Amino acid sequence: MSEIVEIIDILENRVKKLLQKIDLLEQSSVTLRQELNNATTTVRSQSQEMEGLKKQYETLKITNSLLGSEENKRDTKLKINSLIREIDYCIAQLAD
Repeated sequence: MSEIVEIIDILENRVKKLLQKIDLLEQSSVTLRQELNNATTTVRSQSQEMEGLKKQYETLKITNSLLGSEENKRDTKLKINSLIREIDYCIAQLAD
């Protein structure tokens, strides 16, 4: 009978240890999810910031070329031609 009691005690101890490990893993999972959410938020905000900076850079390039810079003159001409085509298209749509 004492063997059965020992086996039951051993099983109880193992179950307690397993439950403790489960609790630790759940806490770790919650922490990791929070870190993932924080990282995702950071990535989104940095992506938005990067897009804004790209637009600002393009605007500065165009402005610089309009001020007489030879480096981006071709790009500016292409952009102006594109805008003129869009305006012509809109005018044609309004005329119909």
